Amino acid sequence: MIKLHDKVFTPYLKEEEILAAIERMAEKIAADYKNEVPLFVGVLNGAFMFVSDFLKAYQHPCQVSFVRLSSYQGLTSTGIVETLLDVSDDIEGKSVIILEDVIDTGRTLKKLVHLFSKTNAKEFKIASLFHKPEVYNGEYTIDYVGLEIPDNFIVGYGLDYNELGRNLREVYQLKQQDMINLVLFGKPGAGKGTQAEVLKEKYNLKHISTGDVFRYNIKNGTELGMLAKSYIDRGDLVPDEVTIDMLKAEVEKNQDAAGFIFDGFPRTEAQAEALDNFLESKEMKVNATIALEAEDDILVARLLERGKESGRSDDQDESKIRNRFDEYKQKTAPLKAYYEKQGKFHSVNGIGEIKEITERLSQVIDALK
Repeated sequence: MIKLHDKVFTPYLKEEEILAAIERMAEKIAADYKNEVPLFVGVLNGAFMFVSDFLKAYQHPCQVSFVRLSSYQGLTSTGIVETLLDVSDDIEGKSVIILEDVIDTGRTLKKLVHLFSKTNAKEFKIASLFHKPEVYNGEYTIDYVGLEIPDNFIVGYGLDYNELGRNLREVYQLKQQDMINLVLFGKPGAGKGTQAEVLKEKYNLKHISTGDVFRYNIKNGTELGMLAKSYIDRGDLVPDEVTIDMLKAEVEKNQDAAGFIFDGFPRTEAQAEALDNFLESKEMKVNATIALEAEDDILVARLLERGKESGRSDDQDESKIRNRFDEYKQKTAPLKAYYEKQGKFHSVNGIGEIKEITERLSQVIDALK
């Protein structure tokens, strides 16, 4: 195994397998173009190794050029393909074969087709060393394919993870780790926020607090934020579908995370079902719900002390604090039953030193792996 930045990769394709695939591609293309002088156009940065070994295997007259496109950051495509090095002007009347390292969604291919369709080339075809058919949209024909592979993130042989790994002679795939998705419950003052911050660092999880998500969207005037504000301004509750759409956006933005901590959502059984349905659509699930338990009297004393420091009015009135406890119990009871049916509800003692409570939570989480 190798580690690049924060990710671990395991061996996937040996150098001899790759070179054998390139030999086969060169033979097929030579059979089609042995009576011509084709122009091979490599797509940088990823295809530089492929182009080099392909040209060694192609034992016929040919020319070579390069274009440079970019669409990836980290593990995921940005969805925006930029042209960094444009097509050469000297391709009029030539047969062009584009040499691409990998074709997955087809966004980069679409950009290539657009670039070359504006030229006076005799024809252009696509040759890709690696192809991920399960995610390819099928919009354009791929004329020559070296190896069909699953939709796993790969590095090596020109392919990178945040610019590391291009120089590896073999191909490695991202070590797949089962995602850990948690729902964290706790009465006000139980230390839920503190523990969420600790757990997200320990397990590389993304902490999604409903309150923070609402404030971010409203402050930044996003479409969902404006929609939520319209309900709030009228004094209405924000519909569940708006909240779940905000959570969906957060999940989509953080696909590199090893999992998520959902804090403040769900609050009803309907919301829990909506969360389950969304996660299922992403081939994910809630692994566990954990409630930080503490006696009311201890939490009241803790919140009253906090209120002296923070100045928060809702932490300075014992009757208001106990009303919040009652509301929590009423809302959490059906959720507890919902997750108990799935065998996913866990109760943890929330009193003690922060490290002690973290250790109790970690015992539950580690048992999920």
